[in-house]
Amino acid sequence: MWGRVVALVIKELLMLLRDTASRTVLIGPPLIQLLVFGYAASFDLNHIPYAVYNEDPGYASRELIARFSGTDTFRQVATITHESQIAPLIDNKDALLVLHIGPHFTRDLLRHQPAKVQLLVDGRDSNTASLALNDANSVLFAFNEQWAAQHGWRGPPARLEIRSWFNPNLLSRWFILPGIVALLTLVVTLLVTGLSVAREREMGTFDQLLVTPLRPVEILLGKALPGFIIGGLEAAFIAIVTILWFGVPFVGSVLALGVGLFFFLLAATGIGLMISSIAVTQQQGLLGVFMFLVPSIILSGFATPIANMPEAVQLLTYINPMRYFLIITRGVYLEGYGVSDLMSQYWPLALIGVVSMAFAAWLFRHRMD
Repeated sequence: MWGRVVALVIKELLMLLRDTASRTVLIGPPLIQLLVFGYAASFDLNHIPYAVYNEDPGYASRELIARFSGTDTFRQVATITHESQIAPLIDNKDALLVLHIGPHFTRDLLRHQPAKVQLLVDGRDSNTASLALNDANSVLFAFNEQWAAQHGWRGPPARLEIRSWFNPNLLSRWFILPGIVALLTLVVTLLVTGLSVAREREMGTFDQLLVTPLRPVEILLGKALPGFIIGGLEAAFIAIVTILWFGVPFVGSVLALGVGLFFFLLAATGIGLMISSIAVTQQQGLLGVFMFLVPSIILSGFATPIANMPEAVQLLTYINPMRYFLIITRGVYLEGYGVSDLMSQYWPLALIGVVSMAFAAWLFRHRMD
C-alpha cells in the first residue's frame, strides 16, 4: 500500500514540476507573500502625526508638549491657534491626534487641582486610534509622575478627556465591515472571472466556442458580465447586511458608493480575465487568483495602515484597486462622503479598470491566435 502511495506522490510532483506555468505559480507567490508580509504587515505605530492646540501660556503646558515632541512615537505636524483649524486637520488625515490644553492648565496644577487635557483622535481606524491613545496615555503618565514627585502630589495632576471623531466608541466593527464589502466583492468577482476561460479549456469546450459566430469581443464580454453582475449583487447584499444587521452607520451618498463599486468591479473583472486568459487549467486559475488576492488585501490598508509601510511598498499600493475602494466605502459609511468628495479615488480606479480590461482583451486575442 505504501509503495502505491509513494508512487502516486512522485507522479503528482512530476506533473507539477514539468509544467512551466505551474512551477512559476508554485515558486513565485510564496516569495511575493513573504516579502509583502515581512515589510507591509505591521501593527506598530511610529511617528504618529499630531497637532497642538495650546491655550495656556504657562510652563506646565510647555513641559507636557516637550514630552510629546521628545519621543520618536509622535511627530508634530501643526500648531493650532484657533478651534476652527482642528476639523480640517483630522478630516484630511493630516493629523491623527490633536492635543488640546486649556487656558488654565498651569494655574490648576499649581493650585493642586486636576487639570484637563483633551485629546481629539481620528476614530475611523479604531485599531490605529486605540494604539495611538495608549502611546499618548504613556506620555501623560510620565508627566504626571514627574510633576507629582516635584510638587508633592499624591494623585495624578492631569486628567485626559478623549473624544473620537467618526467612531465615538472606537468600535472595530465600524472600521472592519465597510472593508469587508470591498474584500468579498473582490474575492467573488475574481473567482467567477478568473476561472471562466480556464474552465472552458479544461473541459475541452473552448475550441467549440471559437467556431461559433461569436466574435472575440463578444466572447470576452460574455465572460466578463457574469462576474460583474454577481460581484455587484454580492456587494449590495453585504452593504445592506452591515447596515441593517450589524448597525454600522451609513451617513454618505448611495450614489457615491455605487459609482465607486462600478469602477471597482471593472478593475476586478479585468484582472480576473487576465488571470483566466493566462491559466490553462482551473487549478492554475485558482492559484493565480490567490497570488493576486493576498498581496492585494495586505497592501490595501484593510488591516494595517498604508502609512506604516516602507515608501517602496507604499508605491505598490497605487496600482491596487482595493486601496481606492476601501477609502470609498469607509468614507461613505463613516464620514458622509459624496461623489464630489471622492473624485480623487474614482479616476485612478477607473484607469486601473480600463487598462486591465484592455490588457485582458489583448491576452484573450493572443491566446486565441
